[in-house]
Amino acid sequence: MKIVADHGTCEGLGMCEAMADQFFEVGEDGVVRVLDETPPEAEREFVDAAVRACPVAALRLQD
Repeated sequence: MKIVADHGTCEGLGMCEAMADQFFEVGEDGVVRVLDETPPEAEREFVDAAVRACPVAALRLQD
């Protein structure tokens, strides 16, 4: 599993960071940074929920 962020779509709303701050961080520039692009499979449900919470669909999981 890999987290992919579309920086052109990201609006820096921070829902991902609020739900999973060990994997996502919204920087001073208002764009998400993925802190761990390849989280452990055991975290899939947790990461998937944070990805789905993005209101502009700037995040996705790639297998």
